[in-house]
Amino acid sequence: MSVRQAIQDVTDRIAARSRDSRRDYLGRLDAAREAGVNRAVLSCGNLAHAFAACTPSEKAALAGNKALNLGIVTSYNDMLSAHQPYQFYPDIIKEAARAIGATAQVAGGVPAMCDGVTQGQPGMDLSLFSRDVIAMATAISLSHNMFDAAVYLGICDKIVPGLLIGALTFGHLPAVFVPAGPMPSGLPNDEKSKVRQLYMEGKVGRAELLEAESKSYHSAGTCTFYGTANSNQMLMEIMGLHLPGASFVNPGTPLRDALTREATVRALSLTALGNNYTPVGHIIDEKAIVNGLVGLHATGGSTNHTMHLIAIAAAAGLHVTWDDMSDLSDATPLLARVYPNGVADVNHFHAAGGMGFLIQELLESGHLHEDVKTVWGDGLSGYKVEAKLIEDKLTFEAAPKESALPKVLTKVATPFQETGGLKLLTGNLGRSVIKVSAVKPEHRVIEAPAKVFHGQEGLQAAFKAGELNGDMIAVVRFSGPRALGMPELHKLTPSLGILQDRGFKVALLTDGRMSGASGKVPAAIHMTPEAVDGGPISKIRDGDMIRLDANEGTLTFLGDEKEFRSRTPATEDLRSQHYGMGRELFAGFRSLVGVADRGASVFQ
Repeated sequence: MSVRQAIQDVTDRIAARSRDSRRDYLGRLDAAREAGVNRAVLSCGNLAHAFAACTPSEKAALAGNKALNLGIVTSYNDMLSAHQPYQFYPDIIKEAARAIGATAQVAGGVPAMCDGVTQGQPGMDLSLFSRDVIAMATAISLSHNMFDAAVYLGICDKIVPGLLIGALTFGHLPAVFVPAGPMPSGLPNDEKSKVRQLYMEGKVGRAELLEAESKSYHSAGTCTFYGTANSNQMLMEIMGLHLPGASFVNPGTPLRDALTREATVRALSLTALGNNYTPVGHIIDEKAIVNGLVGLHATGGSTNHTMHLIAIAAAAGLHVTWDDMSDLSDATPLLARVYPNGVADVNHFHAAGGMGFLIQELLESGHLHEDVKTVWGDGLSGYKVEAKLIEDKLTFEAAPKESALPKVLTKVATPFQETGGLKLLTGNLGRSVIKVSAVKPEHRVIEAPAKVFHGQEGLQAAFKAGELNGDMIAVVRFSGPRALGMPELHKLTPSLGILQDRGFKVALLTDGRMSGASGKVPAAIHMTPEAVDGGPISKIRDGDMIRLDANEGTLTFLGDEKEFRSRTPATEDLRSQHYGMGRELFAGFRSLVGVADRGASVFQ
């Protein structure tokens, strides 16, 4: 099964660019494998500490070096709806491990914050940095070197990328990611969005807004729109780290529990003590990364992954760029319409055929590499299935040949658009990205005067004061990684959407982020260089004419370029925003963090 040339070309250049760093990474992986799990060489005191809380039979097993021990790294807390079901997973995993003569221990917990709670709040400044904290917490969890394999319990925005970066630093260990699934469908996302806009216009009150939000986010499970959390689940499956069909099964169901038990068995079958050794560092190679990017484009996934996938790849010794992503987007058809790219939610996507149908379509059309390693075996073809529970037995049936909901999930032969959901923007203002899958064609080219704000609060205040009454490209700067930690600016979406609905030409230009659910208003985001580094965004003034052309992939200041370059960059005293809600503890992160197009990571 051959892959299309455009896909292969990007894969080849990633491999060539990464040759030395990937070789070094695999060398470290091999050395760690040869050193092995250290239980047999730990001192008696070390080992006694490690299994002090275990049962007598578990202690007897762990005293040797033959019985398998599975590490559980969990992001459980009961504030995140998506992560609340994980409360019971360790017991399920331990029982499944015991049933095959193995042991399992919770190796550690990692923090898990909710971007939905912190949107527009000071805590959002910690959101992106939490990814790297999670990676470090994962490394600490596994540092006891007691484990032959690990399972990772995480779903939401920075949590899965952080877990995977941490897992790749222990790349010699097999890794299976175990989802908890989306909550059942509630108030449709488009109706919730309408109530948000009515609230911003003063047409409904807080009580009505809270009622709508509560009907949308109403139970345990992932939020049902297609933002970063559900993009994470798609990625883990198409990159071969989930069991087939596992991503979007609702929590608290017998099928969900059966998949968790099988994930345990599968992880333990992949260890170095068996005949099917499959470490996570071998699974995540250039082909798996390209498969993930193709899946992201084909589904109109989260813009946050323009940073996360670069950071994940770097943890495996691979160098991926925005140019790679943009070229893959140009070569990938858009096959899914899930909110904000449509009115359906992820439950509709799953019912339409879900991941099995999507992978089948992309494989058979040559958009994915089939010859990859996965936790399910060699080759991605094993993922062209649906997971079902038949007479209490977990089974995997062939994915349907036709979508049950063609307006939600379609075939390669009839795409919603010929290219994917992402575009790289370049020009005399720097480099940024834009998600175009939810933006109507008539809004993809905007030429308008700039309206400059030093932070999202200024734009919101201007909107409430009735000062935004014309075409504009809103420039929200000093929101980049080094400035504030690159908070999401999703709270701006209702205001900008209202202005667009009033007939104005509107776009956003920022060195911050938008939500993974970036919507109908064109937004040039992740601008680099950022304003605090004196990037061109810091030289824009009110009234400057700017042209955003998402079709051509350009973002351009239209005035006298020589005069523009000679301008003194604007500055902003951000010290008051570096304290409170724990932000003072992250001064080191703000000084170390890299630029957006290199993953906005403190590790590079």
